[in-house]
Amino acid sequence: MKKPDYLTRTEQNRNGFRSSFVSVQNLLSDLRYAFRQFRLSPVFTITAILTLALGIGGTTAIFSLIHTVMLRSLPVSDPATLYRIGDGTDCCVEGGPQDRWGMFTFPFFEKLKAATPEFEELAAFQASGMRFSVRRASVERAARAVRGEFVTGNYFSTFGIRPFAGRMLRDGDDRADAAPVAVISYNVWQNSYAGDPSVVGSSFIIEDHPFTIVGVSPPGFYGETLRSEPPDVWLPLQQEPMVNGQSSLLRQSVSAWLRVIGRLRPGATVDGMSARLTAMLRNWLKNDAGFPPAWMSEINRVLPKQVINVIPAGAGVQAMKEDYGTSLRILLAVCCLVLLIACANVANLILARSMARRSQTALRLAIGASVRRVIAQSLTESVLLALLGGLAGLVVAKIAGRILMVLAFHSDHLVAIDTNPSIPVLSFAIALSVVTGIVFGMAPAWFATRADPVEALRGANRSTRDGSSMSRQVLLILQATLSVVLIAGAAMLTRSLSNLERQTFGFDTRNRIEINLNSPPATYPVERLIPLYRDLQRRLESIPGVEKAGLSMYNPLTDNWGELIFVPGHRAPQFNENAVSSWDRLSPSFFDTIGQKIVRGRGFTEADGGSNAPVAIVNETFARRFYPNESDIIDKRFGIDLPENAGMYRIVGIVKDAKYFDP
Repeated sequence: MKKPDYLTRTEQNRNGFRSSFVSVQNLLSDLRYAFRQFRLSPVFTITAILTLALGIGGTTAIFSLIHTVMLRSLPVSDPATLYRIGDGTDCCVEGGPQDRWGMFTFPFFEKLKAATPEFEELAAFQASGMRFSVRRASVERAARAVRGEFVTGNYFSTFGIRPFAGRMLRDGDDRADAAPVAVISYNVWQNSYAGDPSVVGSSFIIEDHPFTIVGVSPPGFYGETLRSEPPDVWLPLQQEPMVNGQSSLLRQSVSAWLRVIGRLRPGATVDGMSARLTAMLRNWLKNDAGFPPAWMSEINRVLPKQVINVIPAGAGVQAMKEDYGTSLRILLAVCCLVLLIACANVANLILARSMARRSQTALRLAIGASVRRVIAQSLTESVLLALLGGLAGLVVAKIAGRILMVLAFHSDHLVAIDTNPSIPVLSFAIALSVVTGIVFGMAPAWFATRADPVEALRGANRSTRDGSSMSRQVLLILQATLSVVLIAGAAMLTRSLSNLERQTFGFDTRNRIEINLNSPPATYPVERLIPLYRDLQRRLESIPGVEKAGLSMYNPLTDNWGELIFVPGHRAPQFNENAVSSWDRLSPSFFDTIGQKIVRGRGFTEADGGSNAPVAIVNETFARRFYPNESDIIDKRFGIDLPENAGMYRIVGIVKDAKYFDP
């Protein structure tokens, strides 16, 4: 008689439950056995865990940075609806066609707003940010240098950012006639003002102008761009002319300095937007951008190359991805090689233990243990060992992350990059540990089932010993091969660093110390700066052991500023010519201090500057580039920025070339 269906289902459920219960029992039994084996051989256990901790920890540390720099979304609401107009990664200020556009002028931004009804919000923000001198009025006498940027009034609402205290900027704040207000970051509020609630609503002096702090951004918000120095103060875009004065960029039609991000309306798409905006850009460049007439023939020639791409911006402006992405991938590959070597090393250790325990394994097989159970027990031991190594690896990852922060950014604290393991990083570490345990546990697990019980119990299983020996030799060859690859890579890196150390910079790097000073105009008006700096230089030179001291606006191998060069009697440079030169302001003793030699003419003197006629010292490359057919350019003239400035500076000396930006 056939059983009723419900009885059949009940029996199947009972069997399934019994099978699951047995599986759990077996797993618990395997775990107890593994811990017992670890206690019996502590040296092996500690060695294996430390070996795996280094491999897993290094790989996890690099993955943590990759996740932050390349994969993580901005800490904003609904990042999937954010899109960036333009995908270029150029920085700061651009004065001509960019091909792949990423920065725009404010007049063109206004055109973008009118041409993109798909966005419910479209915000603009300064591409590079800048340092502001900031102090709390009536409380602080000395100003501090704070990184900040100008943004449109809807900047925070576009990202869906709510204030931690006070309020965020609004559209009404972004008017020329509005009262000057600002928002500060949670980071600066905590670290500089101890979280004082009275900061909100108080008056601050920013670049010698009074601003009211209306709010504090939430913890973890670092702006729209992951960078080593995130902004700590945000000012309305329309206040830029008041702060920057004659150097204001707001109404210039040529200088592109703003990036743009928008939030899509529900149901809207960006299909066809890139083509539409590209057509608008080309028409604007041709008719409305305000380029000099002499440039127009070249602009028309490169016009087909000018494009605007609309790209997802859930991760913000990924400038750091462009800068560090390749290096992080290489580091991850190196760490994976180290982890493979660690796996091979631990697998060899486990194989050696397996040989010592082969009689025990053979006995279990002889009395009825299944091959599957033996393999499961061996893999459980390996995976558990890897998980313990993974836990230790998280500690290594945290320490390694801080070390990488110090090496890359000269700081162990960066708001945007948190070295504490996040949920994705923890998940990666756990998954990596499990995979690692399976990888180095497969060979010992396979070997454990190859023993002939009778021969193994006699202690004379030559074939098993031969198989084990072969497996160990293969693992040793794998270790050696991977180690050779790592050593070769390390040798190449060492050679590159050695070449970098020996290259000629054009100045003497020995026994030189660099000191960075910030003298904000809110504390030191311009007329007090020169006496202040001269006094500082005298005091430095009076310190025992100090031979010379020099002052400069930009130090060698740091950032600097470039301008178009105009030479009297020469045609004005075209936008695509290499007619830009970086410049610096120096004290008379600077060249002697860094060991950069004057090859012709003279250096600066105390009489230069002030009300006297402007003079300049140029390097050899400048002389060749801008005066190619002249053997003596002393007393020749040139100007910067605009054609009408062509005769502003008289050349009084030529200095040997030196590297001031990129080694």
